[in-house]
Amino acid sequence: MEVIYSLIPGMMLFGVLFVVVLVWAVRKGQYEDMEGGGNRILMDDDEDMMPHPTRRDNAAKRDAGDKTVE
Repeated sequence: MEVIYSLIPGMMLFGVLFVVVLVWAVRKGQYEDMEGGGNRILMDDDEDMMPHPTRRDNAAKRDAGDKTVE
């Protein structure tokens, strides 16, 4: 029975802390975009990661020692 005298205030403190963290997260926008991360993983961005052909050619010329690279 004596344990309950420490558990009740402890759980009330834990509840208040939970509400404070929840309010902070909502104000900071943590719950604004719930579906964005799930949809972003499905997008195919491989084409944007490929180097442009002229940049690739210029890099090859530069590596070969050609001084006429634009």
